[in-house]
Amino acid sequence: MSQDQTDGGGSGTAPPGAGPPEYAERVLDVAELIPPGRVMTYGDVAEWLGEGGPRQVGRVMALYGSAVPWWRVVRADGTLLPAHELRALEHYRAESTPLREASRRAEGHIPRIDMRHARWDGGVHPGGDARGRGGPGGPGEEAHT
Repeated sequence: MSQDQTDGGGSGTAPPGAGPPEYAERVLDVAELIPPGRVMTYGDVAEWLGEGGPRQVGRVMALYGSAVPWWRVVRADGTLLPAHELRALEHYRAESTPLREASRRAEGHIPRIDMRHARWDGGVHPGGDARGRGGPGGPGEEAHT
């Protein structure tokens, strides 16, 4: 694992000297559009792009995500990325991302993202069509992975 990924990115490493492929660039561009304090799920990103799926987006984020605000692309259930929970939590608190505090029974008492309030719908798609699930810039409430 590279130092970049340990300090704040995905769990994998890109091949040395290789830039992200075209699809990966598009995924990373979407991650950079997500406003501070808001999140999109892996499935939301794939849906917004109109290609790939949650696993493909997750793979891109694992390989190349350290160069973008990786903490804004999340699991649909709001759980924090394993092995990156504390680093992500710093970002969420700094950006005032809505969180749901963990119960005392939860292992490590790590909060989850409050998906109902933190989820960003992507606003207006570059093609000009609204992709809103909760109004322009509003949180979506559908369950995506």
